[in-house]
Amino acid sequence: MQQSYNSTLPAQAQADPPAPRAYTREEKRHRVFAIMAASSGNLVEWFDFYVYAFSALYFAPSFFPKSDPTAQLLNTAGVFAAGFLMRPIGGWLFGRIGDRLGRKIALLTSVTMMCAGSLVIASLPTYSQIGAWAPFLLLVCRLFQGLSVGGEYGTTATYMSEVALRGQRGFFSSFQYVTLIGGQLLAVLVIVILEAWLSEAELKAWGWRIPFVCGAIAAVVALLLRRTLHETQTEAARSTAEAGTISGLLHHHKAAFLTVLGYTAGGSLIFYTFSTYMQKYLVNTVHLPIKTASYVMTFALLVFMCVQPLFGMLSDRIGRRTNMMLFGALGALFTVPILTALKHVSSPLPAFLLITAGMLIVSFYTSVSGIVKAEMFPPEVRALGVGLAYAIANAIFGGSAEYVALGLKTLGHENAFFWYVSAMMVLAFFVSLRLPKQAAYLHHDY
Repeated sequence: MQQSYNSTLPAQAQADPPAPRAYTREEKRHRVFAIMAASSGNLVEWFDFYVYAFSALYFAPSFFPKSDPTAQLLNTAGVFAAGFLMRPIGGWLFGRIGDRLGRKIALLTSVTMMCAGSLVIASLPTYSQIGAWAPFLLLVCRLFQGLSVGGEYGTTATYMSEVALRGQRGFFSSFQYVTLIGGQLLAVLVIVILEAWLSEAELKAWGWRIPFVCGAIAAVVALLLRRTLHETQTEAARSTAEAGTISGLLHHHKAAFLTVLGYTAGGSLIFYTFSTYMQKYLVNTVHLPIKTASYVMTFALLVFMCVQPLFGMLSDRIGRRTNMMLFGALGALFTVPILTALKHVSSPLPAFLLITAGMLIVSFYTSVSGIVKAEMFPPEVRALGVGLAYAIANAIFGGSAEYVALGLKTLGHENAFFWYVSAMMVLAFFVSLRLPKQAAYLHHDY
């Protein structure tokens, strides 16, 4: 059995918060490398998941009968949404694996599944070759990948929180969203490069397969890196009867689970509002050209990615509870003014500044998203508690953000969506008041 960080600690040190101590240079190096290895897989997972959406325009005709292009895109969007709905199952499955078999096994399994899904999509026959089996197999692959990415968040957040240096856990845990956003940006970059090198006909014929091959290769690299990770879950925690069980989670930690569910609902909604829906908002409501909107969102996401460690460091100074309260309060106060002001802009710079302002508010949450959840649960149900609560709230509120926004716009009540997001931020604020000033868990080193 591979040695655990935790196994080197005396029993008393594992039970009570230890006195502050200095890390050796070698220990720091090992832990930073572990953070990098874990987060590299996270980047690959999200690259593979989002490259599907960005390349759908080119491969949609290959998998669905020749018909209206909009119908083809709706079919591919439906397959994308189906993968999204698999996240709660993935959160439960990989949470159970992480708590009962170890974090490392869960991390290796999730990235392997994503690699397999991408590789199969890259080699799938088209509708003209195998008929209805083509879209069916595409759906199966996306369900497989949805299961994988659903489990990735909880296990990565748990592992990174446990392996991070004490006193800097907010800073190191923030790299989960650095790589999450980085995966989206990298997916966009690959598509832009292919569009520059290949013609539209070549992209539709075979070029769309290249991003999936790239994702599979990157997943193999991430897999090799993750094989070097040390296990942070102890044998004692893994062998308890309630380890990784929903009954154990809800019987003893129901309040913590509902708290995490509450602020994740608001966090997921506003995250997808500013990171995903904004491009369509800029085109449909603000009436900026599509390419201009793409440039605005690319630079805004780049800033969003870069500030995550800064907000993580801030949480190490002021506390996770304060971070979350600021997130809820600022989101409740400024979401409506920001989105309303965006309606009246006519150039890309003010649009970029307003969206970036919204993303800075969201950063109070995203930078500590993993650690603030991990600190709520003991090790025997931590991966399950983090992963399942995130996946449920994300699927319901994050996954529906775009549909609710567009639906209300169709009905002529677009501003109602702004108030809906603000109301969820009020909920996030009040739920954040339930967070303890001193975290209940994760006091010791692993």
